Amino acid sequence: MSDSQSDTVDLSARSSRVSDAYVRLKDEILNNRMPAGFQAPEPDIAQRLGMSRTPVREALIRLQAEGLVELVPRRGARVLPVVADDMREIYEILTALEPHAAAVLAARSPSAADLAPLETATCDMEAALSAEDLRAWAEADDRFHRALLDLHGNARLSAIAASLYDQAHRARMVTLKMRALPHQSTAEHREILTCLRNGDAEGARTVFTAHRQRAARELLNILETYGLPPL
Repeated sequence: MSDSQSDTVDLSARSSRVSDAYVRLKDEILNNRMPAGFQAPEPDIAQRLGMSRTPVREALIRLQAEGLVELVPRRGARVLPVVADDMREIYEILTALEPHAAAVLAARSPSAADLAPLETATCDMEAALSAEDLRAWAEADDRFHRALLDLHGNARLSAIAASLYDQAHRARMVTLKMRALPHQSTAEHREILTCLRNGDAEGARTVFTAHRQRAARELLNILETYGLPPL
């Protein structure tokens, strides 16, 4: 193997290790196994993952850019809290982007095959609600929103929304048990899907806007009233 080929293999392996560390750390944070306020030196975090320190350091830098952690000199990394002002800004952006994307998608009269991921996610939400499995419901809800933007097809819009979804998902996971069961939200997802199936662009926009505005009010009310609740 030539030196250049060896360098390429080394870079690829390093990138893979960093990606693995990033995915695993993000999962720990989003599902509150590393809750808000969790702080540890980088060697301890690397040991937690069973990895070397370098890829963990690079993964933490990525997570800091996404607003999930803060790197504290000589103290390692700290998982940032869910803050009402941050959520207000995030939901304002999502309320502007998602209803527009849904309207554009509906205007294309998507096929049943196109909408299959949304149908699956909605059915999974309904099944999880019946079982009162809030974690499964939140996962299916997250999948619905990501799939819709994937269908819309604007890669830049999806990239912008992805980090916002991560933060919104974490807030939702923290507050799920402080709300009533999400019957209304589940029904709204079914209604959005019906509008998409019927090619009803304005209906999709209207329902989606109301859905995001209501969800924002509920979440912000909890955060402003109670702050970050315990797990």
